Amino acid sequence: MKVDWKSLLGFGLSAVLLWWTLRGVSLTEVWSVLRESSWWLFAVCTVLATAIFPLRARRWRTILEPVAGTIPFGPLWRSTAVGMMMNNVFPLRAGEFARAFALTREVPRVPITTALGSLAVDRIFDAVVLLALMFGAMLDPRFPTGVTLGGQTMSQVASYGITFVVALLVVCYVMVLQHARVLALVAWVARRVMPKHEATLVRFVEHGVGGLAVLKDSRRFLAVLWWATAHWLTHAAALYVGFLAVGIDVPFTAALFLQGVLGIGVAIPSSPGFFGVFESFATVGLGVYGVPKDLAVSWAIGYHLLSFIPITVFGAVYFARLGLSIGAVTGAKAEAAPA
Repeated sequence: MKVDWKSLLGFGLSAVLLWWTLRGVSLTEVWSVLRESSWWLFAVCTVLATAIFPLRARRWRTILEPVAGTIPFGPLWRSTAVGMMMNNVFPLRAGEFARAFALTREVPRVPITTALGSLAVDRIFDAVVLLALMFGAMLDPRFPTGVTLGGQTMSQVASYGITFVVALLVVCYVMVLQHARVLALVAWVARRVMPKHEATLVRFVEHGVGGLAVLKDSRRFLAVLWWATAHWLTHAAALYVGFLAVGIDVPFTAALFLQGVLGIGVAIPSSPGFFGVFESFATVGLGVYGVPKDLAVSWAIGYHLLSFIPITVFGAVYFARLGLSIGAVTGAKAEAAPA
């Protein structure tokens, strides 16, 4: 897979953040904490951290149904595992496209633009639920006092954040109601900016807006919201059990807050697997609750490795069984991407 300046930027940022995180930390103390931690709790943590991916696949199925019909769970789970493995091994979120591509290989009737559009919708629900849970955690009376951001108290930040989440849903709903106008606007812009790819861009947005049709179907919308909430609550439970494993004494809402912080962190360019970025943002997030840096780094390293390995192994196995290759994925991505 080609390594360009964006990949190098990601590796560079990860290296700097990892250096910053480990600066002043006793690796002997980190090893001591991990060695004395509860490994049966870490085992439970690993199971929960891996269980979120089948939940993600089930949510994807609900999003796809209006535009692609009913799809068996198996291909969706295998495609999700392949995508997560690619994100863990290759830079620049290569897994996002690989996930869609793997599905089209198993279910040829699903166009790549439909699969990619549905993943865009999937990410919107991720953002809505992840941020809502994080801002809700910030309103918890047990949230540390005296913490500010840009001169604003956390309760004020949470209020602004919840307003943003609601506004995001409203914008998406308007896009569904004004479907034709949205497509016309996209076509107008594409015709002037990248005319050779006008049709591809319009198809991509059309399928994405089509996926947003779940907002007009209250039952389907609630189903997607339910699966997204189940996903992120399970993820928070995995974080929290990991806290218990190393002796971090914080409320469950700290896990809700931390996963929001981590979600923001992994959105920036980084190395494959988000190494460096994950540890640094985890340390900052736990620091808000007064967790000592050595202990926070110990948890971050242990949790990151234990959550990284299972889904990467699953994805690699399915990648081989489906007969996929890096060349096929990158070639298809190059064909689908606008110049």
